Amino acid sequence: MPLNAIQNADDARRLAKRRLPWMVFSYIDGAAGTETGAARNRAALDAMTLRPRILRDVSERSLSKEIFGKVAQRPFGIAPMGMCNLSTPGADLMLARLAARYDIPHGVSTVGSTPLEKIIEVAEGNAWFQLYFSGDGSGAFKLVERAKAAGYETLILTVDVPVVGRRPRELRHGFKMPFKIGPTQCIDFALHPRWSLRTLVAGKPQMANFEMPGYDFDRSASRARATWDTLKQLREAWPGKLVIKGVLDVEDALQLKEAGVDAIQVSSHGARQLDSAPAPFAILPDMRAALGPDFPLFFDSGLRSGEDALKALSAGADFVFFGRTLQFAMAAAGEKGLHQMWDVLSDEMSNAMAQMGLSDLHGLAAASGQS
Repeated sequence: MPLNAIQNADDARRLAKRRLPWMVFSYIDGAAGTETGAARNRAALDAMTLRPRILRDVSERSLSKEIFGKVAQRPFGIAPMGMCNLSTPGADLMLARLAARYDIPHGVSTVGSTPLEKIIEVAEGNAWFQLYFSGDGSGAFKLVERAKAAGYETLILTVDVPVVGRRPRELRHGFKMPFKIGPTQCIDFALHPRWSLRTLVAGKPQMANFEMPGYDFDRSASRARATWDTLKQLREAWPGKLVIKGVLDVEDALQLKEAGVDAIQVSSHGARQLDSAPAPFAILPDMRAALGPDFPLFFDSGLRSGEDALKALSAGADFVFFGRTLQFAMAAAGEKGLHQMWDVLSDEMSNAMAQMGLSDLHGLAAASGQS
């Protein structure tokens, strides 16, 4: 496949849909319920306009952004995504190498298919560990200790999954975690031989962070026992930066700030949890106003372009994260596809900045003319 076939996120998604088994594509692409939540967020992003300015010297532009005292070469990073190696063998490490190259944070999922220790090594330290609280929490705190020992400095607690959202597309195709193969999946895989042969050679993706005694992760198990007391225990146990991901309510955000977290990530889990949740993009300005100008505020969910990322930064986010789009690019063309997609996202943002008369991201909100 010629790399110029990927010129935007829709190209990557279209190619991924062709190459991935239905079950895997539905897992990556699907959302909760009737998927109106995803459409609502897309509509909110599309409705925002940016302010074009003229006759400003924008011949040189910088996309760098400081985050937690470090300079990232892009104002966007990699969202934590479970079982990335389903998109293509070795996907986790492709993302880790990308993070190392651009000094960007790579969110490493609790349910990653490569051990958390290996990813931070390949990412050259540019990795944040994402934690799910499950059951009585004992296993989760074991993972916290592992992350600490591996050298992680930032922990992301995902709080919007008390139970796994009901995603009809996943259910129709029988997606399970841990990965299970039945007659329906065998037919599905036979119709997608390229993916199937590569996965057969590489071996079935596993949840690599649970190969430790006393902790068997069950995706369907309730995560609903986490409380504000749990957060307090985690804050006391974790000496580094603590990010809370999956926040869509201003009152919750203010309580989190009071509880001593280091950043809040506005997210609807890619619209995979509650179909009727508000559009996270629409929440951003209110969240920024409530938290004040200096509190670190991050964003993910539904971003498909560098221009989308620029809108989120304009609306109040300090840093944003891409997820599905990167998986689709890897499914389409492996590591070359990932880098092509990354270049596209970077070019889209740089181009939009030039149109806005911006040579860097300082003062973006004032220049955006958001509407």
